[in-house]
Amino acid sequence: MIDIDVGGPYYGANWAADSSVIRYLIGAGVLTTSLIFTTAPARAIDLNFKAFGMDEDTRNSLRAVTLLYTLDEQDQTKGPEVLAAAQADYGRLIAALYDMGYYAPVIRILLDGQDAATIAPISPPARVQQAKVEVTPGPRFLFGRARIAPLAPGTELPEGFAEGQPAEASILRQTTDAAIDGWRAASHARAEVASQQITARHSAARLDADIGIDPGPALKFGPLVIKGESAVREERIRQIAGVRTGKPFDPVQLDAVTERLRRTGTFKSVSVTESAETVNGDQMPIEVQLVDMAPRRFGFGAEISSNEGLALTSFWLHRNLLGGAERLRIDGEIGGIGGDSGGMDARLSFRFDRPGTLNPRSDFYAEAVIEHIDDPHLEQDSLVLETGLTYRPDKRRTFEGGIGLQTARTTDAFGTRDYTLFTLPFTATYDARNSTLNATDGWFGKAELTPFAGVVGVDSGARLYMDLRGYRSLGDKAVLALRGQLGGVFGPDIDDSPAEMLFYSGGSNTVRGHPYQSLGVALPTGDVVGGLSYLGLQSELRVKTGERLSVVGFYDIGFVGEDALPDGSNGKWHSGAGLGVRYDTGIGPIRLDVAAPVTGNGDGVQVYIGIGQAF
Repeated sequence: MIDIDVGGPYYGANWAADSSVIRYLIGAGVLTTSLIFTTAPARAIDLNFKAFGMDEDTRNSLRAVTLLYTLDEQDQTKGPEVLAAAQADYGRLIAALYDMGYYAPVIRILLDGQDAATIAPISPPARVQQAKVEVTPGPRFLFGRARIAPLAPGTELPEGFAEGQPAEASILRQTTDAAIDGWRAASHARAEVASQQITARHSAARLDADIGIDPGPALKFGPLVIKGESAVREERIRQIAGVRTGKPFDPVQLDAVTERLRRTGTFKSVSVTESAETVNGDQMPIEVQLVDMAPRRFGFGAEISSNEGLALTSFWLHRNLLGGAERLRIDGEIGGIGGDSGGMDARLSFRFDRPGTLNPRSDFYAEAVIEHIDDPHLEQDSLVLETGLTYRPDKRRTFEGGIGLQTARTTDAFGTRDYTLFTLPFTATYDARNSTLNATDGWFGKAELTPFAGVVGVDSGARLYMDLRGYRSLGDKAVLALRGQLGGVFGPDIDDSPAEMLFYSGGSNTVRGHPYQSLGVALPTGDVVGGLSYLGLQSELRVKTGERLSVVGFYDIGFVGEDALPDGSNGKWHSGAGLGVRYDTGIGPIRLDVAAPVTGNGDGVQVYIGIGQAF
């Protein structure tokens, strides 16, 4: 999907590109030199790195922090750049050694035999062919005295901050952060380090640490102070932010304020800070600086498969429709273009969201969907109206519930039916992935329960669907991804169930290698309809082969059953497998999958192209 932000009454496109500049400090802060956009010479620098008394893994980790190693990888030999890197590496190596607990190192860096520390930055050599780095770490220091006080009740310090443990500088930082965070969690927002006495006893290779903490006073949330110009009304900003003025300060609640404002999608930048002042005795004002996004946005995308054909999608979004950060989004989709899986499908949806309704964690929504489906075993025209609330108690959990009205005309193996039903949809989502676009760790779970009451043409019942995904990194270059799906329709028989609530299988979202929704329940007449239950498993092994390129092997298996519970005996199993490639674009990987059936009635090869991982 490609998104473009537009603003102003004439909808002019605002194009912007972010760039980053890598800067290295030369000597003791004398010069700053860019290492970007240099032309690589024909020969590489000859880097000889030695770290005495260290194992190979530690030596390699130490070498990796040096800029000289980066230049060696880039085949760089220009004198000014090599000298700048060498002089900066003294500080980088010392910092890395301190983090490992070595406080008496000796470091020598020679450039073509000359000590880099003695070369003036204003008269560097033209070229450097050989660099030699020698690190003598000295003894590894252990903690002698390890004390930090006072601590808030319940504060947990790192296990490494104890007498006899390696005196790593990172442990000192973690310990100080833990002590301050403990006091902040107890409403002491301005806790800080009051004193620190760090003594290295070189003769005994011991580091004594005595750190004093000043908790400061216990504070409460003060009024919200809004800074910056925004088109969103101030009272709505306060409703959405939900700062609990007069309540004890809580850093978790402060993070929630930031998250709620960002989640509206209205603001390009949200900065929430604690005021240095105190009002009304013990209240600390909270300052928020906001920068608006362009009010309108549109985007478009495409996905193609050998069986389903081409699908085109587009949307238009208004981020601040009524001046209260309300969102109106209109989506359109046309699918099945040139495909062999039935005719063309079309979908048009309208959704309105109002954040901060009833309370800061709840958003109101209203949605209308008009849809035409022309699949191999189902043709349907439908209208869905739904309204409800979305509740987000924290970053990971989302609950959505509402009431809906649906009317449809369906043609399938049971003939043509007109029906109307009321629905009470409820969805619970838990998202613990490290990335929504390209997860490498964590898991995602979603459960949908939709009780429905048939008004005309169908019986009443309930539909349950669950989707669970897990991701696990296998080293630096491989990721194992698993997905399980379970669904069932309870109450009516197949012929008295709403057709769109039944389950089919086949296609990129279920079992690849089989044509889209080609698998269901076979009737005695030979016709196929959707089943009352579905059980599926998708598995992928994603292996990175380059900076942006990955290869994927996958195996999918599915089951469509005649009964509401998929016990494995009242339907048919089917599976598919294949290979794919992913090219990371930064906004999501471009996906190409080629799959073939392993078991089941499918034949031939299916090809899937799209943006984003399969799951």
